[in-house]
Amino acid sequence: PFIYSAALEKGFTPATVVADEPVIIDAAMTGGQAWEPKNYDGKYEGPMRVRTALAKSKNMVSIRLLQSIGAQYAQDFVTRFGFEPEKHPPYLTLALGAGSVTPLQLARAYAVFANGGFRIDPYLIDRIEDDRGNLLAQARPVQVGKDAQQVLDARNVFIMDSMMRDVVRSGTAAKAMSLGRKDLAGKTGTTNDYNDAWFAGYQKSLVAVSWLGYDTPKKLGDRETGGQAALPIWMSYMGKALGGVGNDERKPPDGVVGIRVDAETGLAAPDGTIIEYFYRENLPREQEPRDDLRGGPGSGRSRDEVKSQLF
Repeated sequence: PFIYSAALEKGFTPATVVADEPVIIDAAMTGGQAWEPKNYDGKYEGPMRVRTALAKSKNMVSIRLLQSIGAQYAQDFVTRFGFEPEKHPPYLTLALGAGSVTPLQLARAYAVFANGGFRIDPYLIDRIEDDRGNLLAQARPVQVGKDAQQVLDARNVFIMDSMMRDVVRSGTAAKAMSLGRKDLAGKTGTTNDYNDAWFAGYQKSLVAVSWLGYDTPKKLGDRETGGQAALPIWMSYMGKALGGVGNDERKPPDGVVGIRVDAETGLAAPDGTIIEYFYRENLPREQEPRDDLRGGPGSGRSRDEVKSQLF
C-alpha cells in the first residue's frame, strides 16, 4: 500500500491499467542478482486496474508501479510513515516488501491511513506511579488534530482507504467480511518460502497487525499465507475490540471526484459499471462510445490497444 500511495502522488489512479505479466529484472536494478519474481499463485491475468491489482495482491503490478515512479522516490516517500530508509534499500525488490520492519513499526505506518494522514509515535508506558499512587511520569504522545504532523494528503488517504477496503470486501482478506463490518481495510503479506505471514489492517479508531514467524526465519508450512494464517488472528482480535463500535463511513474530501468508468479500460464512460475516485487535477480520459460491450465499430480501445499502452 505504501508503494501504491506513492504512485498516486506520481499521477497513477485506482483506474490506471497496468500489466499483470511476468518480468525479469537484471542485477543492476535489484542491487544483487538477476530477479525473476512471480505472483503468489503463479497466475497472470494481463491488463488490470490498479485497484484490482492491490485487492488481488498482484506482485507484477506492484513492481511495474515502482519501476515507473522510481525506487529512490519510493524510498523517500515511505519515510513519511516512519520507516527507516536504511532498512528499505531503493531497489525494485522494495515493491514486494524486501525491507525490514517490526509489527509495531507497521502498525504506526498503517495508523497514517487510519487517522487521516497524520504520523504518530507509539508508546508502551502511559504513566508511572509510586507505591502511594503519586504520579512520577506521564506519557505525552502527539495527538491527531493537535500536534501530530500531517504527512499524507487527505485525498491520498481517502483513495488508499477505499482501495484497501476492497482488499477486505473482495480480495485476499475477504474472510474478514464475516465480521459483518463495512469499515475494515488492510493488506495481507506473505514472504518467500512462507517464512512470514502478515495481516495489517484497521478501522478508523484502531490499527492492529498480526504476524506469524520464527525468531530464526524458517518455513511456517505450505500455503501458510497472510490470508490463511495471520488474518484469522487479526479477525479474532478486531471482532472483540470493535464490539459495539459503529461502522464508519468516510466521505470524499475536497479535491476528490467520483467518476463512472469502464471496468476494463479504466476510462471515463457514462455507461461504466463502476464509480472510481480521482484527484480533481488527474481525471481519466473519456472513452469513445461503444456499440456494445464486445467492441466492434465505434467501440473504445480494444484490449490489445490498452495492453500496448501499459506501464
